[in-house]
Amino acid sequence: MKSQKHNQGELKELKVKIEKDIVESFEGMAKTSGLPIEDLVVIALKRFKASHGDYTGKTPKFD
Repeated sequence: MKSQKHNQGELKELKVKIEKDIVESFEGMAKTSGLPIEDLVVIALKRFKASHGDYTGKTPKFD
């Protein structure tokens, strides 16, 4: 996964306020992994998006 490229192409800034412990966890993960914190956040958001198609209305309906 470290070999994958993230944040490629056109970028847009997203400014959010999140819990302090989450920010500190990501800062520690960035330091330990050597990956930019931006890449770690993008990876986390992509995983969330892939797991929650129901939030975008893209999951199949089972009747």
